[in-house]
Amino acid sequence: MVTGSDEVIRLRDVRKGLYDLSGKTLNRGIPVLSDINFSLAKGEIHVLLGENGAGKSSLVKVICGAIEPDQGKVFIEGEEIPANDPGKALSSGVAIVSQEFSLCPNLTVAENIALGREQIGAGGFLDKKTMLAAAAAQLARLEASYIDPSRKVKRLPVAEQQLVEIAKALAAEPRVLILDEPTSALTDNQVDMLFKVVRLLKSGGVSMIYITHKLKEIFEIGDRVTVLRDGRTIRTIPVNEVADVGEMIQMMIGSKLENLFHKEACPVGDAALVVENLVGRPGDQAVDLVVRKGEIVGLAGIVGAGRTELARMIFGIDKYASGRVEVFGKTLPPGNPRAAIAAGMGFIPEDRKRQGIVPLMSVAENMCHVSARRLSWHGFVSIGKRRKLAADYVSRLKVAAASLGQEIRYLSGGNQQKVILGKWLSANSRLLIFDEPTRGIDVGAKSAIYRLMVDLARRGAAILMISSELQEIVGMSDRVFIMRNRGVVATLEGGSIAGDAILRYAMGGEELVRGS
Repeated sequence: MVTGSDEVIRLRDVRKGLYDLSGKTLNRGIPVLSDINFSLAKGEIHVLLGENGAGKSSLVKVICGAIEPDQGKVFIEGEEIPANDPGKALSSGVAIVSQEFSLCPNLTVAENIALGREQIGAGGFLDKKTMLAAAAAQLARLEASYIDPSRKVKRLPVAEQQLVEIAKALAAEPRVLILDEPTSALTDNQVDMLFKVVRLLKSGGVSMIYITHKLKEIFEIGDRVTVLRDGRTIRTIPVNEVADVGEMIQMMIGSKLENLFHKEACPVGDAALVVENLVGRPGDQAVDLVVRKGEIVGLAGIVGAGRTELARMIFGIDKYASGRVEVFGKTLPPGNPRAAIAAGMGFIPEDRKRQGIVPLMSVAENMCHVSARRLSWHGFVSIGKRRKLAADYVSRLKVAAASLGQEIRYLSGGNQQKVILGKWLSANSRLLIFDEPTRGIDVGAKSAIYRLMVDLARRGAAILMISSELQEIVGMSDRVFIMRNRGVVATLEGGSIAGDAILRYAMGGEELVRGS
């Protein structure tokens, strides 16, 4: 039981209608948050749980002063915080690790970590030596010393950017730390290290709000959990009183989710993708793999193993030193995405926000821009044809959008992912590369994406799926290629696909697999 004297944060009767990016309320009749009461105790890890669109991020924005509630009050350590005052929240010791990175890509890791707290040396210039040392110390806390503090953030893979984002928040020595999907891009080892830091912060009295879609994490580090649905509080309960994952899923979506993966055996046809002796750069191992029609083939490995790099070479985004990529019997020229698209390949990238969508364009424009040429007449896109095609795939994929003209940035992560998939399906893609297909989306949306993938395989499509979630790889894959050091070190199929075997191969412990 949390008493008033224990409370670090209290929200009382907070309500917020549908709002735009500036935080201005557009429609008070569509509640994003409805009469929310929430508390955070000193030294507590309070988990916020709910589907995309449930109101989690909006609640956090109210706490941080990023948006102004239409009604209700926010208290930090008993003091009422003026609405829409981010500076007050910061000065009160509130730091946030946002799901959408707040890093400056053209600055170095050290400059990002020190942003707003820069060290000034002699002559009024930045003391870069001190900043580099401070950044290295914060990265060491996360056992991420392999990240070069002098490197520009835009040169880092997503997982390392996530660690820099966390290090930046820790550098502020917060009293309240808000973690919004902090492990979505991390490996299991990196997650373990983050949890060590989280427990250490908790023992030091730091209070944390933790948002996650990985339900097992709740039992590992959570003290209490609050479930939101449609902007309303469904229940707040101590974690040790939660029966099981199924109970939480039922609270989130209002019904039981009997089968998350929906996997079934599909008829397997001819090879859709053949990769032979592919070498990305001199000194790399040669990669061979095959994906057949009707298959979902997993590509597993720890961060840095080269999975995304391989996918980008197959699709033609990056060139390779030697080897061959064949799609539906046709050899593709290296470094030519247009040829890959023309051959029937589509690529759903890991970084959905930056590489998968055009945020300021509408749902219809995002859905159809790969197909723009065949929707055009004398160089002009037929608005009617585009609307008809987009409406067809919005209906087929059950995309939840206010209209075809709604800007895609306002959609939830799961619905954005459906639009990206629809973009390739509308372009008649029959070979699809999914890179982290469910990163940052809720369990209900995951189930829908998995159902779509299985349906595509049933219809004869070939799927290559990259995932850092072992459960996803095991639950969805017909075969699994395991990568390490930019090469394939093992292939598993059927009953041999198991999480422990995948991990051992990925981490260099093959002898343990053979000896077990």
